[in-house]
Amino acid sequence: MTNHLLALDFDGVICDGLAEYFQTTCYAYGELWPQAEQFLEGYREGFYAARPIIESGWEMPVMLRALVRGHSVQDILAHWPDRRTEILAEQTYDRAHFSQVVDAVRDRAIHEQLMDWLALHRFYPGVITQLQQWLTLPHVDLWIVSTKEGRFIAQLLEQAGVDLPRSQIIGKEIRQPKVVTLGQLRDRAPEHLISFVEDRLPPLQQASAIPELADVRLYLADWGYNTAAMRSQINGGAQIQLLSLEQFGQLIVPIA
Repeated sequence: MTNHLLALDFDGVICDGLAEYFQTTCYAYGELWPQAEQFLEGYREGFYAARPIIESGWEMPVMLRALVRGHSVQDILAHWPDRRTEILAEQTYDRAHFSQVVDAVRDRAIHEQLMDWLALHRFYPGVITQLQQWLTLPHVDLWIVSTKEGRFIAQLLEQAGVDLPRSQIIGKEIRQPKVVTLGQLRDRAPEHLISFVEDRLPPLQQASAIPELADVRLYLADWGYNTAAMRSQINGGAQIQLLSLEQFGQLIVPIA
């Protein structure tokens, strides 16, 4: 029997955390721009629509700032590096400070209102049951590879009844690109068939450009934080394939 190593992104593949993202971002925004407009609820739908452009959590309040300043969702999706740079250039603090503020907001919510914080997250249909099943199979090695802090992921998985070892949750605290982590997993399990599921196209494109990862099966989760334009870039004959939620349970066998 073939051994499989499954590397899964968390947000946008396992968990839909849009409501938590928006609440955390609003609180962080209030700390970063205390004198700014504070009526932020009206930007929720725009925030949800522009979320696919976000790579790391520190960018969320920056993106909300762009919406508050009048940039449309379409403009943000098309020109995000420019908008992000413009807003950062106006600040006296750097991206590390944004990250610290966002993580501090989450830490306070977990310590002071844990059940409310957990309730803001929704796991995609059938995913938790599938993770639990894979964890019972001796030929499946399951890993989480995410830009979210590992401790937050561990808290959510524990609450959902997924007993994944903390050592197999690779979060942003390791401070390295996902393709580097994939390479390390490839070296760790050279005889395994490896699959990587991500809801953002750039990490998959980066992985597909690395010869050493040529045998890694790469999947874009079509239910995650991506747009129709992003999904349309997938060529069915290339290394990157589009994956539906219905196909998620078939990852340990080739998908036709």
